Amino acid sequence: MSTPQHHRALVVSAVWTLFLIFLGSVVHATGSSLACPDWPTCFGTMVPAMVGGIFWEHLHRLVAGGLVLMWLLTGWLVRRESGPARVRRGWVAGLVLLLVQAVFGGVTVLLRLPPAISTAHLTLAFLFLGLAVALAVETSPHRTDATAHPSLRATLRRWGTAASGLVLAQSVIGGLVRHLDAGMACPDLPLCFGQLVPSLEQPLVALNFFHRVTALATGIVVIATALTVLRSPALDQLRRLAWGAISVMFLQIMLGVASVAANLAVAPVSLHTLGAASLFAATVALAAWGRPIAEPAPAAVA
Repeated sequence: MSTPQHHRALVVSAVWTLFLIFLGSVVHATGSSLACPDWPTCFGTMVPAMVGGIFWEHLHRLVAGGLVLMWLLTGWLVRRESGPARVRRGWVAGLVLLLVQAVFGGVTVLLRLPPAISTAHLTLAFLFLGLAVALAVETSPHRTDATAHPSLRATLRRWGTAASGLVLAQSVIGGLVRHLDAGMACPDLPLCFGQLVPSLEQPLVALNFFHRVTALATGIVVIATALTVLRSPALDQLRRLAWGAISVMFLQIMLGVASVAANLAVAPVSLHTLGAASLFAATVALAAWGRPIAEPAPAAVA
């Protein structure tokens, strides 16, 4: 069974996006978001001295630019290999997301990190990641095997979509917590100021507590989704995805605790963001396995 090149390119794009999201978190955690005060240049040049915070901020921009080039290559491969129409439309949507994402990144710098725009920037990154993952699953040569389990496909569509939607919502709330500097609004875990339900009069405390509550709900749905797959006659690929989702979810909990215990140190906070993106990718992949297989593109008429 041959693997189309555009499938490999989509997988690379998804992994590249995960790295970019992680790098963006490092930029914020190290206080480097405004190390380059202008955009798209950095101190008026595209090749600034890569020192201090400039290293992280400009590296983030370079990796983002590389992702755009990778996506253009992916689109060329999709067309050359006559990918399904649904994949072509998805690629166009991804290109639009990337361009809008770039604009939001520039506006974030020029307006000096407004929380709403910074959170929207993160949200767009997650949406692009989800699209790249869904298209990678769509083009997988192994996915045709899923036709033997129609009931499982329906379950995956229902539960996988619910899980990925909750992970996305939880990640957006986490972005607000980060950009509003609410990460230490509840300085203890698992309680908040020693209470199961703290006073919610302070907006940042309420936001931090809501982030924790939604994390609990998200975890329950992710576990339910994974167990549904593991209890079914699923393919090995799906079982690995399910185990991966459970593993990343528990790792996320530990990283969240470590982030608070370490007073938002760079390593646990950045890995916590990467964990959220990885969990989102896993749940999107599970949902994508439940979608009907796209019809191949019609053969060109000679």
